[in-house]
Amino acid sequence: MPHSRDALPVAPPHPGWILRDRVLPGLGLSVSQAARELRIARQTLHRVLAGRAAVSPEMATRLARLSGTAPRFWLERQQQHDLWHAQQALTGILGLIPTHTLPAALQAEIGLHHDR
Repeated sequence: MPHSRDALPVAPPHPGWILRDRVLPGLGLSVSQAARELRIARQTLHRVLAGRAAVSPEMATRLARLSGTAPRFWLERQQQHDLWHAQQALTGILGLIPTHTLPAALQAEIGLHHDR
């Protein structure tokens, strides 16, 4: 059995998968009913549920209203998913890019919070 450090990194789930596997069943909603209540085409919802379409700010707002959550919840899940995939795709290149440090005053001015 491989050690945890040897295991392949696991991608954060696409927010559509969370919606499909947890939220809609938890609300007792079918895909068709959810699409009607969200006021979107069923095909649009299917693309999100399958992870083929990203959750946009508009969709996040609709999902938040439907599920009693915050739009930020859905957008953060999408961002985590997208960033993970981008980092994996750029693994070989990122080491070649130098890191520069912004002056502290500029960091404060632009509201930079260290979350790398």
